[in-house]
Amino acid sequence: MRQNTATKKLVLAGVLTALAVVGSLISFPIAGSKCAPVQHMVNILAAVTLGPGWGVGIAFTASLLRNILGIGSLLAFPGSMVGALCCGLVYAGWKKLAPTCVAEALGTGILGGLCAYPAAKLLMGMEPAGLFVYVVPFLVSTVAGSILAFILITVLEKGGVMNQLRAAG
Repeated sequence: MRQNTATKKLVLAGVLTALAVVGSLISFPIAGSKCAPVQHMVNILAAVTLGPGWGVGIAFTASLLRNILGIGSLLAFPGSMVGALCCGLVYAGWKKLAPTCVAEALGTGILGGLCAYPAAKLLMGMEPAGLFVYVVPFLVSTVAGSILAFILITVLEKGGVMNQLRAAG
């Protein structure tokens, strides 16, 4: 029984990772970063179905695959992983969707945006205009993704699909 649960979690994580990678084709450039709202939607889906650890793992794997495929930047790592951790922890503690979406937006937008500065400077050799240069573009992307996630999860809740996904996780 335990192995069956682990397999279900791994399969769901794989599907969410694939959704994040394919969804990153829907992106827009702002201030040197590629904003991909689907990644933030996936972070919230992972938070409510699998938990914070799995969410961070999915964000890392999706960022890695996006970079390997040439459809992402190194800035995907701090943005998506910090947001996944924040929303995962909030959902684990409160089990409420709205605060989880806010945590994703603030985690990615503010904390991830601040973490992107040293990544851009040290790893990418860029000279960002200031410490807060990535906060606004990250906020635009994550707010869009958080709204998408809120709508999608609300619809899936009404259809009973979220209960099935949570049972798999």
